[in-house]
Amino acid sequence: MKNKIIPYDPKLKELARQLRKNSTLSEVLLWQNIKNRAYTVQFHRQVPLLDYIVDFYCHELMLAIEIDGNSHDYKYEYDSTRQGRLEKEGVRFLRLTDEEVKQEMFSVLLKIEETIKQLKEKME
Repeated sequence: MKNKIIPYDPKLKELARQLRKNSTLSEVLLWQNIKNRAYTVQFHRQVPLLDYIVDFYCHELMLAIEIDGNSHDYKYEYDSTRQGRLEKEGVRFLRLTDEEVKQEMFSVLLKIEETIKQLKEKME
């Protein structure tokens, strides 16, 4: 299946680069486990889509993985709008908490693996 290209604001490119350089501990820990096609699909970090940047994105499955830390506690409306706009483009979301990634990595990786498996089955 050909990857759907989702346009983005070119101004976000530099911000995404900065976010990659200044990753949170949770992002670093998760990235160590999902990079280099660990689940037979390729993820990228801090990917601009539309007017937003998602933490991790797999173009092949149109899957975004978001790690919600304390900064998301008061941004429910923004996150909801953002997710809704991206879902209209076909992006699927897997939301994880900062604590889950730090304390329950095995469960997080199982959740990612199961999500990938389900999405691949839908594509067949």
